[in-house]
Order: sequence, then C-alpha cells, then structure tokens
Amino acid sequence: MAEPAPHRTLLLASPRGWCAGVERAVDAVEQVLDLHGAPVYVRKQIVHNIHVVRDLEAKGAIFVDHLSHVPVGSVVVYSAHGVSPVVRAKAEERDLTVIDATCPLVTKVHMQAIKYARAGYTMVFIGHEGHEEVEGTMGEAPDHMVLVQDEADVDRLDIGQPDKLVYLTQTTLSVDETASIIRRLRERYPQIQGPEKEDICYATSNRQAAVKDMVGEVDVLLVIGSANSSNTVRLADLAEQMGTPAYRIDDETEIDPAWVAGATTVGITSGASAPETLVDRVCGWFRERGPTSVRPFAEVEEGVRFMPPTELRLALARAGR
Repeated sequence: MAEPAPHRTLLLASPRGWCAGVERAVDAVEQVLDLHGAPVYVRKQIVHNIHVVRDLEAKGAIFVDHLSHVPVGSVVVYSAHGVSPVVRAKAEERDLTVIDATCPLVTKVHMQAIKYARAGYTMVFIGHEGHEEVEGTMGEAPDHMVLVQDEADVDRLDIGQPDKLVYLTQTTLSVDETASIIRRLRERYPQIQGPEKEDICYATSNRQAAVKDMVGEVDVLLVIGSANSSNTVRLADLAEQMGTPAYRIDDETEIDPAWVAGATTVGITSGASAPETLVDRVCGWFRERGPTSVRPFAEVEEGVRFMPPTELRLALARAGR
C-alpha cells in the first residue's frame, strides 16, 4: 500500500508578481485593442512574460521586433522597456500612431541620461547587454555612455579620469550585485557621482527583499517568470546565493517533481511580469499531489499606481470614453 503523501506548506512571498509599470503596459495594449480594434502592433514583448504575450496575441496584438514590420499609418505600442530616439524617428517616418507604454521609472533613467549628456558628463551604465531597456537608454546618448555588466568590466574600463563622471543603472538588476559594482566604480573613480535617485525600481528591490526574508523558512523556492525577465532571473539567483535551491519556471508544467520530493515547505514568488494566475496554477499543481496548505509569508501592499500613457488618455478622451 502506497504511503500517503506528506502534508506540504506553500509560502507565498509578498510582494510578488505584477508591478505598476507592467500593469500599465498590459492595460494599455488591451485598451488600444478595445479602442482601435485588431490588429494593434506592439514593438517587442510588451513585458517579458510569454503567457502575457500569448494572451494579448489571442486578443489581436501583433508583436514585432522592428518597426519596418508595422504597416505605414498603423497603431503601435512601445513596450514597458522603452525605446531609443532612433526608434522614435523610425515611427515618425512611417507615420505610426504611437502609444508609449514605457514604464515611468525607465523614462526617468532616460531623462537622466539626456540631462547628463547635455551637461558634458561621461556615463557608466550598469546593465545587461542586449536587454531592451539597456538599448533604449543608451540610445539616448551613445557617445557619452559605456556599458558595464560586472566588476570585471569595471576593471577593463578605459575612460581616463573625467571630471564629470556619473553612473546610471538598469531598473531590474540585483540590488546586491549592483552595489558591489558601484563600490568597485568608486574605488577606480573616486569622483564618480550617482543618480539623483536610485535607478533600480521599487518593485525589483521589494521582490528581492521578500525573497531574502523568506528563503530561510523554505526547503526550496520556485520563481515564476520567463527566462528573458531580468528581475525574475535575479530572484532565483539570489535564493541560490543564500543557500536555498531555487528554480525558475514559466508555469506549473515545468515543475520537476524531484525538486520538491523531500520538501515540506516550498516558497513561491513571481517576477514583476508574471500574472497572479500563474501562482494559482502552481498552487493547484501541488494540491493535486497531496494535502497542501497555502499561506502568505507576509502581506505587503506596494500601493504604487501609474497613469495610462498620455497618448492613450488623449485618444480615449477624443472617443468620449
């Protein structure tokens, strides 16, 4: 006779899941679809989550890598990660109606880059090469910016000792790793200045802090989110660095039962692009396999909300909505 499955407790990290910038961007696509009808074109993934993208595709969104794939005169939504001036110029060339769903916190970094470039600063940008946010931000002042991804990159910098030197960062980085890079920058360049306000966004910092608080209470951590989501990957990396096995999954179909075979307490969190429905599905996966209790590890309300993109608000007003 088979042994009954042991009781398992799922601890849900808080905060987790969608941030205000993601919610704003996804809502923007849905409202534009409702206003204009399908198809509505979206440059790049609106947010880095495959489930969100597939859901919007089913509603009539068409995701493209380049604006050359958008028919002249069409409606296009920019993703939450932002775009460079080159992209904006291309949209104007093609007479596109643009809805800019760039996260306001990313826009803030763009504005800093423009300001520092105009003031003659050299900027060290801390970020991941190839990430859409990095490409968009560095595109604001490519002649004034140099990218570093780690401390080794800092050691390889060859920019002399400019009097006007500042660092900026991608918004979705590891707080601890970024701090170590900044320390190394200050060692090499004592004159370097930081941004007026921290660039790493509140949601990234809060989700990492929640994982730090929880990992000591769980046997294993499951991090829900797509592989191209920088903030999601950082959550799994953080848990591993703190000695707790962690696995990033897109959804419950990617759970390997061997990961949790001996675990009585499993932590669950999700990246800032992952909808809460995926957390529910993962919890359901466990319930199907034995007695399971689900409880929040903490209850944290972020309370951050962003207004819809300006172009969308104007379009809705003109339509009397």
